[in-house]
Amino acid sequence: MTETVDPTVNPARGHRAGRLPGRQDWSSWPHYQAAAAGFRGYWYPVCFSSQVGEKPRPVTLLGERLFVIRDQGTVYGMRDRCPHRGVPLSHGDKQFPGTISCVYHGWTFDLETGVLKAAITDGPNSPICGKVTQPTYDVEERLGLVWVYVGDGERPHPIDEQLPEELVANRAVVGQRIQARAGNWRFACENGYDEGHAKYLHRTALWRLFKPMPVWNTTGIVRKGRWIYRVQREQFWEADFPGLGRWSGTAWYKARPPKTVQNIGNTASHRRVNPTIAAQDFPGFASVGMPGVLRIVYPTFIHYEFYVPVDADNHLYVGMLADFSTGLRALPFYAKYLGAVRWLFHGQFSGQDKWMVEVTDAPPEKLYRPDDSLLRWRKLAEDTTEERLERLRTRKAGNTD
Repeated sequence: MTETVDPTVNPARGHRAGRLPGRQDWSSWPHYQAAAAGFRGYWYPVCFSSQVGEKPRPVTLLGERLFVIRDQGTVYGMRDRCPHRGVPLSHGDKQFPGTISCVYHGWTFDLETGVLKAAITDGPNSPICGKVTQPTYDVEERLGLVWVYVGDGERPHPIDEQLPEELVANRAVVGQRIQARAGNWRFACENGYDEGHAKYLHRTALWRLFKPMPVWNTTGIVRKGRWIYRVQREQFWEADFPGLGRWSGTAWYKARPPKTVQNIGNTASHRRVNPTIAAQDFPGFASVGMPGVLRIVYPTFIHYEFYVPVDADNHLYVGMLADFSTGLRALPFYAKYLGAVRWLFHGQFSGQDKWMVEVTDAPPEKLYRPDDSLLRWRKLAEDTTEERLERLRTRKAGNTD
């Protein structure tokens, strides 16, 4: 692993002080370093579909203020600033079907096109009508969520191309939680895909109370399509640390560790793998993809986390559990999720991650062997972003010929 050292730092002084030089910034991945407020060119979930009605709902996404609103069953998105005097349009309402009217002077915009259709306080023949267009956002509804596309003027790709493939191709019942959280979205994503923290931080989580946890693993990173997977090669359930003693991830009250390496979940399980999950042939149980989506595969369900950038200091945590059972077999999932999983997994367990993201302060950072997962994620984000920007440059050059 190669560390980037800030040339303004004197390594000798760091050594004398008992410190080693570490990574001072993320300049090895300039696109990633610049993405404090998120990556453009993607669909992001912003709220539950049930939360969007006939009144505007304000949203901040990638540092941009917008609102979503429903009209005749369709959800629309628009910039949340009236171009007249800068009042939030989300303070307004619908005075006419298919429009939003600013609360201040009644400037009224078409929800689909953003065109100014009326300035109520200037009468029906106001000369400014048709001369002002308010920026709008592409909006879709999937999986019970409202998704907004933030790009650079390009037409958005179909949302189904971005969702996890198994959710598009198969029916599933889902349990979801959305929570506004402090901390940069990159810290949240890196925490989710981090190799080491679950074995130590989450050992006190009630979700893991009766499950053995490896002390450490040997792990490889494999790319398959647009995802990178953590593939567990070896699992060590106990270890002797020289001069310190033994550390164990087992106990008398926990299930026995598996005899073979597990890559459907990282703990022991007696459950049969759901056929839909088995058919995906996932290389590893943990994977991550752009623009910051984590997938953790368990024998009977898949857990997803979408890290939605609000701004450089805040993000939206969207957690989703998907069960691929069908018919009456899906009914127990709701009881299990609402009765236990929601507060055990999306509550106390995920709350430990929330805490760590809030207190993370990096860079500078000194990385260790398991952080190869973070480096590979950063490279994926960097390479994917460069490919997107190159496509935009090529398209722009073609339009100017």
